[in-house]
Amino acid sequence: MSTNSTARNSPWRGVMVATPLTLREDRSIDFEAYAGHVRDLVEAGCDGVVPNGSLGEYQTLTEQERDHVVRVAVEAAGDGARVMPGVSAYDSAQSRRLADRAAEAGAGSVLLLPPNGYPCEDAAVRAHYAEVAGAGLPVVAYNNPYDTKVDLTPGLLAQLHTDGSIVAVKEFSGDVRRAYEIAEEAPGLDLLVGADDVLLELALAGAVGWIAGCPNMLPAGCVALYRAAVSGDLETALPLYRRLHPLLRWDSKPEFVQAIKASMDIVGRHGGPTRPPRLPLDAESAAAVRAATEKALAEGLD
Repeated sequence: MSTNSTARNSPWRGVMVATPLTLREDRSIDFEAYAGHVRDLVEAGCDGVVPNGSLGEYQTLTEQERDHVVRVAVEAAGDGARVMPGVSAYDSAQSRRLADRAAEAGAGSVLLLPPNGYPCEDAAVRAHYAEVAGAGLPVVAYNNPYDTKVDLTPGLLAQLHTDGSIVAVKEFSGDVRRAYEIAEEAPGLDLLVGADDVLLELALAGAVGWIAGCPNMLPAGCVALYRAAVSGDLETALPLYRRLHPLLRWDSKPEFVQAIKASMDIVGRHGGPTRPPRLPLDAESAAAVRAATEKALAEGLD
């Protein structure tokens, strides 16, 4: 469970919500609505927010928009330590610039994918993380081998940790067995749940944080699930996990951005549209999201 001391010393721990990009119908960013959403998440018990990640459609943003999102998040959260901006980019220099400005804005840590322009060698990955770590903020690595074609294996993570380049990893491979390898190879590296639908498994394996999508629509229920899971309270966690899983599993699908935004709209939060090339959900997927969301609401999981 998060404490004030933990939040100050290890602000990447706990329920860190990957926030979506709050857009108007003309696809411009509604910063006022975004600030309100961040405040709501913090008030609901979430430990912090992760702007400009995959769910935040960072690939569609200009550097100026990304900087503005971070500044709004820091102000709305009330404590910059609660904010972990994504600083991923195609080149290390841009990621470093984004990390420098995140530090200037008062963020507590940053989230960074490996180089994702090509399947690069370990030496390039290590140089990339070292460059961004030079900004002075704690760096959380993001392992998403499906999108980046670079797999941050337990051995490579151990090297990055030994280099002093990372403090934690958002593990999105879906392979829960890696939790134990990571603990063996890099015992001082914090493991963060990176995919909603393996939350319970990774929490029981020792994860100390969750970079989460589902709390955007159901923050109270998700926080309750996380707290029970990391404390080993299976009597509480397992029924909650089963009931939430129809929504949690959307986080691992290609349409996760559209699905989470659609679910937010259903519960009365501002989800809104996505920027191209993402299109709205097809009718079948939209119906499935609606059914799962309405069922969760009916069961009091909001």
